[in-house]
Amino acid sequence: MKVRVEQTDRVAVVTINRPQARNAVDAATAQALYQAFLRLEADAETDVMILTGAEDAFCAGFDLKTAADGSAADWIASVDIPADWTDPVGQPLPGPMGPSRLMMSKPVIAAIEGHAVAGGMELAAWCDLRVLAQGAVMGVYCRRWGVPLIDGGTLRLPRLVGQGRANDLILTGRPVEASEAQAMGLADRVVPQGQALAAALELAQSLTRFPQGCMRADHLSARMPPADLAQGLRREWASAAIFAAEGRAGATRFSSGQGRAGRFDNL
Repeated sequence: MKVRVEQTDRVAVVTINRPQARNAVDAATAQALYQAFLRLEADAETDVMILTGAEDAFCAGFDLKTAADGSAADWIASVDIPADWTDPVGQPLPGPMGPSRLMMSKPVIAAIEGHAVAGGMELAAWCDLRVLAQGAVMGVYCRRWGVPLIDGGTLRLPRLVGQGRANDLILTGRPVEASEAQAMGLADRVVPQGQALAAALELAQSLTRFPQGCMRADHLSARMPPADLAQGLRREWASAAIFAAEGRAGATRFSSGQGRAGRFDNL
């Protein structure tokens, strides 16, 4: 099972379950994540969701091996954005990483151990709150491979950390550890290693105690208007064409063993 969903009272924990690939998302996992969050959004028994990864990683991004061998081509083609799409609330669409184009009415908390990089960082940015464990690392690691940010990263990172810091992250792709992530506003909580999920569960349970209608209304009002989000995602998606020119070659280099463990020095 590539995605697990477990319920604890009124909190649902969604776990990316591909530890052998540091929870990198392939096409089937992306589909399962998208469907899981759609179901939980409609579930009257769920008030708050947590997104996490199995074992010692949050998510290493999209599975570049499937991009290199062409097995992800049909999925990428299927997530094309219609030119007239304007409503991520009433007309939900999947993103390459799964739920990244959804605007949920209920809070989603990321519980991050280990790496949350490339598309994994975009999933973390999609969440409303981020709990990082010591030793966690975030970064736009796809910078090395010519793979663009196409899951909302170019929209959400500037809103989270400011344009200047977002420029640094997006242009350099450098790693950011938990303490720096908290200092720049990318992490909302930093906890001891191994405690991210427990801390996220405690935070989620605290949110379930509030009147939910009021909390969700304020939450929606504080975010980017849905039509603006749709417009921004359509603009960002135009970068997907770059993948054919640069990303496929980069994915092949990754599959051959270059740049593993965040290395930038053997590209």
